[in-house]
Amino acid sequence: MKVAVLALQGAFVEHEKMLEELGAEHFQIRQKQDLNREFDGIIIPGGESTVMAKLLKDLDLFDDIKGMIQKGMPVFGTCAGLILLSKEIKDEETYGFGTMNIVTRRNAYGRQLGSFYTETDFKGIGKVPMTFIRAPYILETGENVEVLATADNNIVAARQGNQLVTAFHPELTNDLRVHSYFLDMISKRK
Repeated sequence: MKVAVLALQGAFVEHEKMLEELGAEHFQIRQKQDLNREFDGIIIPGGESTVMAKLLKDLDLFDDIKGMIQKGMPVFGTCAGLILLSKEIKDEETYGFGTMNIVTRRNAYGRQLGSFYTETDFKGIGKVPMTFIRAPYILETGENVEVLATADNNIVAARQGNQLVTAFHPELTNDLRVHSYFLDMISKRK
């Protein structure tokens, strides 16, 4: 199993460390030719979603990655990755892939000072540590979306088919279970 990690901006190195600990082969996507490699899933890290969307388009990666996701490529989006996968961003122009039936609020907890840590249940895993940094949350879910976790009555993790999103950063903890959940999604697709 090989996982591609979008490495244009954001916390991609931290995701790679988690994959290494789980024994999963991985590589970085930085340019269009990287998409020619064989891989089984992709991680879209946290960072700045508007910057990532611009870079994806400037580097001619956007349409290819969107097409892969639409064809069933397993994808895991954290924080900014969640925003990029959202079908709608509340009160803002939607600029991402729009492949997941969710409505998202950007910076839902406020700016950097609104960052926080909590632990709550994640369906199928149990109580997991959650680090939120300028985090979004999911306001509404549509057809075929399964809510996996809530914090303070807000949806912070969800799945739709082969798409997994978290508003928090599991890569900033020592807990490997959310990444393991994603790898399990990939292995069940094969």
